[in-house]
Amino acid sequence: MSTIAIIDYGMGNLHSIAKALEHVAADARVRVSADADDILAAERVVFPGVGGIAHCMQELARTGLDEVVRRAVVDRPVLGICLGMQALLDHSEENGGTPCLGLVPGEVRRFAEPLLDDAGRRLKVPHMGWNQVHQQPHPLWQGIEQDSRFYFVHSYYADPADPGHIAATTEYGGRFCCALARENLFAVQFHPEKSQHAGLRLLENFSRWDGRA
Repeated sequence: MSTIAIIDYGMGNLHSIAKALEHVAADARVRVSADADDILAAERVVFPGVGGIAHCMQELARTGLDEVVRRAVVDRPVLGICLGMQALLDHSEENGGTPCLGLVPGEVRRFAEPLLDDAGRRLKVPHMGWNQVHQQPHPLWQGIEQDSRFYFVHSYYADPADPGHIAATTEYGGRFCCALARENLFAVQFHPEKSQHAGLRLLENFSRWDGRA
């Protein structure tokens, strides 16, 4: 039986993610852990996060889990979720500018103010609620219809330096990267655990993914 470890550094919707994974991956052990050895013994790792990036990076450094993330992405499938996706990049504009993990080249940027739709109407920030996701080919999209809706809550978005790392985009005052992929690493800005059928299917796909594109 394989194991999926969810990294617990105090900044994720861990219970909901764990329950969703347990629902779709009955043949896997799902455990929430802050223990480095426990996490690195797992075949797959989920790196979640909610809140501000400065606090996220502080807690990762304080607990030593920043190095666990760096080690995990070397040799197993890793799924970043929401703030966990943003933390993978080089740097974020949030909190006056915050260095991140640097595992995917690029910046995390705040939505423009004012943010307008195609008709010139003002859009709210944070971007909150359901929105369509336009996919690029990847195993984690298997069985998910193109332009399916997922649930978002965020004021910042990932801007990877290499367009080849963009695994999906969403339209909100312009098109932004909402999923990125690099080798055995996949990350999403939306919350799959809150995204009903499409989100559960993505988590199911991750539970079976061997890390190859």
